[in-house]
Amino acid sequence: MANTKMKYPEVMNYIGGKLIPCKNGKYFDKISPVDGSLLSKVHISSSDDLNEAVNAAQKAFIEWSDKTVKDRVQILYKYKNLLEKYHEDHARIIHEEIGKTIEEGRQEVSKSLELLEFACSMPQVATGSILNVSAGVECRTEHIPLGVVASISPFNFPHMVPHWTLPNALALGNTMILKPSPAAPISPIRIAELLHDAGLPSGVLNIINGERELVEAICDHPGIQAVTFVGSTPVAKALYTRASANLKRVLTLGSANNHLILLPDANPEMAATNIIASFTGTAGQRCMSACVLVAVGDCNHIIQRIVELAKAIKVGTDMGAIINAESRDRIKGFIDRAERDGAKIVVDGRNAVVEGKENGVYFGPTIVDFANPNSEIVTTENFGPVLTIVRVKTLEEALGVANSSPYGNGSSIFTQNGKSAQIFVQKIEAGMVGINVGVPVPREPFGFGGWKDSKFGTGDITGESSINFWTKTKKITTKWNPEAKVNWMS
Repeated sequence: MANTKMKYPEVMNYIGGKLIPCKNGKYFDKISPVDGSLLSKVHISSSDDLNEAVNAAQKAFIEWSDKTVKDRVQILYKYKNLLEKYHEDHARIIHEEIGKTIEEGRQEVSKSLELLEFACSMPQVATGSILNVSAGVECRTEHIPLGVVASISPFNFPHMVPHWTLPNALALGNTMILKPSPAAPISPIRIAELLHDAGLPSGVLNIINGERELVEAICDHPGIQAVTFVGSTPVAKALYTRASANLKRVLTLGSANNHLILLPDANPEMAATNIIASFTGTAGQRCMSACVLVAVGDCNHIIQRIVELAKAIKVGTDMGAIINAESRDRIKGFIDRAERDGAKIVVDGRNAVVEGKENGVYFGPTIVDFANPNSEIVTTENFGPVLTIVRVKTLEEALGVANSSPYGNGSSIFTQNGKSAQIFVQKIEAGMVGINVGVPVPREPFGFGGWKDSKFGTGDITGESSINFWTKTKKITTKWNPEAKVNWMS
């Protein structure tokens, strides 16, 4: 490496409001996928570090949970103002850390701000209920925080995904252990620093960096009451099984392999631009990315436009980097095997190089046409900027292809026919559904979450559904009137 000077300080653990090195002295280099430069050294924690973080969170929980929800969200308001002030700085860190374009980094921070807005509304939405159930007898419910909770986040949205959990969990009175992806450890530390500046008490948020050993320790730790995870299905399933066996509340989100259905009557430009944005955004490294396009009948006029737009994308400017060389090689393997199996590569991004950033990791937009519905590239998520086209004759056949997937995260249809759209909405087996929308992500207060092997656990990770995940319900029955008759209800 030509320049070994780090751009950012070492990424240590953030425990009890302080940056603390890991106890075992282990670390690894965090390299930017944009240009191969050294960003930082990241500490690798063990269960000893986790014990320290949990102890800090347990101590902080006593006073934090005793505050009213209105008092807690005042700190989130201040944090939101600070995040707006440093919006561009956080976007640039995302760009350097995981390779997104600067504009994609800005969009991610904007989504974090939207999630914060919902958390700030907790005094209005997490209100409980009250009812006079009998003469002189009142029943009401309250949302009670669980205690110390944990959130394990992925590399591809190092800023937004922590905001799926952190603001709501804290607003509702919990204290948190955040375990970022080893590939994206810098953004979470910046989040913690801004929260500290906003007045968040020490120990309410603790960030601990590590790998598999740390994840297993989180699943097993008796001081952690709930765990969320976002990542691949094999890990999501294993983590859900292990943590729930330890009697924790668990919600894990897994893989996607989303299908889009294209009908010949779709608006050509609207369909093409939305499909392009869906499979090339974040260089395809997101669980809402389009993976398979199921074309019904003669859609060549729209597919030709998709191909034109894909070929016009400038890698390194319009589309960012792949997280690392291992991921790039894995994506390339999918394309190589599909080509050997007889699929046609109509846009080939396997040899993408960005001038001046030859040490970066890039993969251009790739379109694979005439794929067999049962082939690997159709049935397996590749997590790259690759769109695979399957040709079918009817909408019913297209739904069969889409619903045969073990995953059910998101799916969309492109059509101008209301009846076709209605059939699709009724029949598609996915938790997030779009009509003429390439990325059908629900906005707050609607929750994010898929079906089938894309999610394990009950409820959604965001929105109103998350309130029940982060709290337990206390039911209070009150009788003040001594003259009220005693009956079976009182």
